[in-house]
Amino acid sequence: MVQQQQHRIYILQFRKGEQDQEVACKVSTPPKAAGAGRRVMYYYHDYGGAGAGGGGKNGKAVQPRAFSMRRFFGLLLLSFVSVGTLFVAPVSFFSFVHSDEGGGAAVAARRAVEVAPCSGMGNDSLCCDRTSTRADICFARGDVRMHSASASFQLVSSSVNATAAAGKVVEEERIRPYTRKWEANVMATIDEVRLRRVSPGDAARCDVVHDVPAVVFSTGGYTGNVYHEFNDGILPLFVTSNHFRRRVVFVILEYHDWWMTKYGDVVSRLSAFPPIDFTADRRVHCFPEVIAGLRIHGELTVDPEKTPEGKSIRHFRTLLDDAYRGRIQYLERLERRAARSRKRRAAAAKPTTTTSITLPIMATPAKQASPSPDRPRLVIVSRTGSRVIENEADVAALAADVGFDVRVVRPERTTELCKIYRELNASDAMVGVHGAAMTHFLFMRPGKVFVQVVPLGTDWAAGAYYGEPAARLGLRYVGYKILPEESSLSREYPTGDPVLTDPAGVGKRGWDVTKKVYLDRQNVRLDLARFREELVKAHRYLVAGKRRRRQRESQ
Repeated sequence: MVQQQQHRIYILQFRKGEQDQEVACKVSTPPKAAGAGRRVMYYYHDYGGAGAGGGGKNGKAVQPRAFSMRRFFGLLLLSFVSVGTLFVAPVSFFSFVHSDEGGGAAVAARRAVEVAPCSGMGNDSLCCDRTSTRADICFARGDVRMHSASASFQLVSSSVNATAAAGKVVEEERIRPYTRKWEANVMATIDEVRLRRVSPGDAARCDVVHDVPAVVFSTGGYTGNVYHEFNDGILPLFVTSNHFRRRVVFVILEYHDWWMTKYGDVVSRLSAFPPIDFTADRRVHCFPEVIAGLRIHGELTVDPEKTPEGKSIRHFRTLLDDAYRGRIQYLERLERRAARSRKRRAAAAKPTTTTSITLPIMATPAKQASPSPDRPRLVIVSRTGSRVIENEADVAALAADVGFDVRVVRPERTTELCKIYRELNASDAMVGVHGAAMTHFLFMRPGKVFVQVVPLGTDWAAGAYYGEPAARLGLRYVGYKILPEESSLSREYPTGDPVLTDPAGVGKRGWDVTKKVYLDRQNVRLDLARFREELVKAHRYLVAGKRRRRQRESQ
């Protein structure tokens, strides 16, 4: 029996102990066939029952329909439009369908995409683009069926019998859908999937029929490091799927519940449908098109000249705003209720000695003026372990003295990403030492200031991975390169040692040496007088920007 699905599923993030949750939720245990008793919190949005006119929705069995005159004339009209389009402009039909932006830049961007390998595919086609050094990507169009038992997708084709009869090899492609193709060690850990042609008689029978494409990718590899989660996963997913306008299903290899919990808000803005755990879900899902692998444009970036609709990193930033808006509004409601409750309790209670409580991810300097809308907000992203700012409290006090409203954010592995986003999205400046946490510059608004403290031996990585991408986002980037005396290594190595005087030369010994010496064993103690100069410049820039905005608004 073909299985029907009647729900759109969104995964929400809730911290333990939160009360007054105002959405209808339930904990659902998927059937064993779909994933071995995993417990995930879902928010259900019904399409409607069988009698509610929900036929043809994604994930539901397609019911037989009569071929009415209305459908006949509709198909005839579509044929004329398609043929006319092919004659007027030599673009692929799929790009035409998904295009919604005009203008010369958008047209140029689409043309750049259309000349890429596999761009001219028709129906009943299988093609892989392996020209990129970063990632392979494969396409199958037609009757494509997911068969996880054999780690494959089957393109059902009547031409297979003729091919086999002629003694030719039946077409098959293999891919590991992860965006670090050049790193053989990590790619060896990524599951491989096959895309192969099969005859109708050998094809698996559909359990769930979808009328939208599927995008297949892996959340294995370096997943667990926030830089790689965005650079290798979330951003390439945006590049590959955003033009589908949420009409796409994600099929995930090396599926992790925690990943969906962490990024469910963002994923739900790219797909309106529940993701499929490729390994655990043994049902046969059938699609009109499958894209295996993701396109990646560079470090934490989106190149508008390589996207179907000319999208840039700023469009991704807008998607983050949309993804977290609802959750942030909910958190604000909870905080207002908690504040009213505290006020009522304080009014009813007798005067007593109070103890201040610091939020788990945020602290403020002990000596700081009361927050003011005229004081730009500066967030220090604190580290533990290595590359710690040893005089962090002094730096925070210095920033407050310069004129900033200072917050110190100490994110933990369990900190909800939305709360970090909320803090940085409302900030005017961010300060932090080079490391994966600097990925959070993506949460800042264009026009703000990002100050990255660059330890010895990290110049190139700091600029390539964070500095240059931040500038493309529209941030004012400041790379504060420490002097040898500001490094804790100056207490381990004698003056004049190459570790202090020639980090680039030491780095040529290999990544392992760089990691051991400069990443794992180095802290920083900032020269307050020297760092003050950068803070003063940033403050002047931000204050001048606010002044200009007020002048424009008053005109």
